[in-house]
Amino acid sequence: MSLKTPKLTVVGAGPGDVDLITLKAIKAIKSADVVLYDALINEALLEYASKDAELIFVGKRKGCYVFQQEQINELIVAKAKEKGHVVRLKGGDPFVFGRGGEEIDYVRQFGLETYVVPGISSALAVPAYQGVPLTKRGVSESFWVVTATTKDHALSNDVTLAAKSTATVVILMGMHKLADIVKVFYAENKRNTPVAIIQNGTRDNENVGIGTIRNIQQVVKEKQLSSPAIIVIGDVVKERVQLSSVLKEANQNL
Repeated sequence: MSLKTPKLTVVGAGPGDVDLITLKAIKAIKSADVVLYDALINEALLEYASKDAELIFVGKRKGCYVFQQEQINELIVAKAKEKGHVVRLKGGDPFVFGRGGEEIDYVRQFGLETYVVPGISSALAVPAYQGVPLTKRGVSESFWVVTATTKDHALSNDVTLAAKSTATVVILMGMHKLADIVKVFYAENKRNTPVAIIQNGTRDNENVGIGTIRNIQQVVKEKQLSSPAIIVIGDVVKERVQLSSVLKEANQNL
C-alpha cells in the first residue's frame, strides 16, 4: 500500500481538441500516480502525465467494454490505495453524461478524498466550432442537452419532451437512434426543422452533415457519418452560414 493519501480527481478532458483543456486539468494529470482514461479523450493529453505514472485505458470502442463500470469503480479504489492519486480522465465534462458522480459516490465509501475538475462539454463546444449558436436572440431562447439512450437502451422520453418545445435540442450518443429521433420530430410536425450532425467535433478529422428532419438520414449516408457525433436540431443551425467561415479562420490561427 502506498504511503500517499489515496484520492481521486475526476477530470474533464474537453471535447477533443487538445487545447480545449483547463490549466487545472493539466495540473491534475501531471500530479497523477495513475490515470484511468476513456476512449473519447485526446490521447495527446497523456503526454502531460509523469513518466512514472501508470496509464490505463478503461474506455469503450465499437460496443466493446474493456471494463464494466463496476470494475472501473473497484479499480479506482485499488489503485488509489496502492499508489495514491488516481486521475479519472473523461471526455467533455465528467458531470454531463460522464458518470463522474457515480464514481465519486462509490469511492467515498472507502475513505478516498475526491475532487472534480470540470471540462468543456462537447454539447457546447462542438456546435460552437461549427458556428452554431445554441441560443440566439429572436431564434432560440433555450436549449436541451439530452442523451438519446436510457440505461435500458430505449430512446429517452426526454427526446419527445424536447421535440415539443421551441428550444434548440442537442442530442448526445444518438446516432444509433437517429431513425427513432426523426420519427419523434415528424410526430411534432417538424420535418422541415434544420439539423446538424457533427462527427469527431473539434478534431482534425471533424465531419459535418447539414439537413432537415426530412432528409437527415440520407445526409448521414452520403457523408458517411457515424459515432461519435452530436446531433443539433433547431433553427439555430441556419445561423451557421453567417458564422462558420469567421470562426474556422479564427480557430486555425490560434
